[in-house]
Amino acid sequence: MDATTSGTPTVQYHNIPDQPLTAIVAAPVSAFLRQVRHCFGDSTPGEFPLAANPSIVLHATCSFFRQPANFAPDYELSISELAALDMCQRRAIFKPMTDEERQSLKHRCGGSWKLVLRFLLAGEACCRREKSQAIAGPGHSIAVTSSGAVYSFGSNSSGQLGHGNTEEDWRPQQIRSLQGIRIIQAAAGAGRTMLISDAGRVYAFGKDSFGEAEYGVQGTKLVTTPQPVESLKDIFVVQAAIGNFFTAVLSREGRVYTFSWGKDSKLGHKTEPNDVEPQPLLGALENIPVVQIAAGYCYLLCLACQPSGMSVYSVGCGLGGKLGHGSRTDEKYPRLIEQFQLLNLQPMVVAAGAWHAAVVGRDGRVCTWGWGR
Repeated sequence: MDATTSGTPTVQYHNIPDQPLTAIVAAPVSAFLRQVRHCFGDSTPGEFPLAANPSIVLHATCSFFRQPANFAPDYELSISELAALDMCQRRAIFKPMTDEERQSLKHRCGGSWKLVLRFLLAGEACCRREKSQAIAGPGHSIAVTSSGAVYSFGSNSSGQLGHGNTEEDWRPQQIRSLQGIRIIQAAAGAGRTMLISDAGRVYAFGKDSFGEAEYGVQGTKLVTTPQPVESLKDIFVVQAAIGNFFTAVLSREGRVYTFSWGKDSKLGHKTEPNDVEPQPLLGALENIPVVQIAAGYCYLLCLACQPSGMSVYSVGCGLGGKLGHGSRTDEKYPRLIEQFQLLNLQPMVVAAGAWHAAVVGRDGRVCTWGWGR
């Protein structure tokens, strides 16, 4: 029978006595017992200060920064690598490089953007790129302003001042034909000058040769105004160095190329004295980036940037011990100068005179070698 018709409810109701709220809240609850852990120092029990164990902090920090940051352009880069790449992109030489060129440079520097950044900063430090500089040659001098203007003065028998004539000028005069071209580097040699623009182009004037034969053969044509070196148009050059028998240039990727002095393969190749085609410097530096070059009368110094630190290589004529190997032996291929490791000296700048050389270390020490008379 339906409950509604019978009038008898099927659900029974029970009266629940009212209880004050305090009685409910005051119900016994097991108190939280703070576990006491042993820790270092005078910290409150239960607290574990990170400073108590620096190795844990270092491990946690390094692990965090080694993890992929998940940021463009490379989502696999760690935070530290991403920061290094960002700083690289702010460097003037790095900006115009294509992605392929950047990856090639990264591989050449050791596979890390942090190593690429160190390579770029080392080059800026020793070559004063983007800053004013003065270069003293055997008979003339060149001054480059921070804005890229070039002034020259001194001897001008071969047109090495770049003013369109062969008249000597003993006061600095601006090279007017370079207006509109920003120069960042210059090199002065015996009777010739080379300038490097911010676009990596090379301009040469003076003797119409990149080197002289041992018997004094020179170029028959004098160039009295800066002219682009067409054989280097496909190489982004950042520095040049002029010796007596050869000329060398350094690319932004840290590769060294030489002109002339192929006689007896003194620079690892055989070419004519007036050869205008660049020859890559072979041997130990083929896969090691170079940040600076310096040319003496008949030898070349290269400051290389490696993951283990900075190092100096020398090649050419060893007469007078100017190659720094403790002997007078010629070197046809670049050879590491090991003495700096024994001296615990980190080379930062190299300089080559006619018959002697010098290196400035990170700690300010200066080392010299070669003929001292």
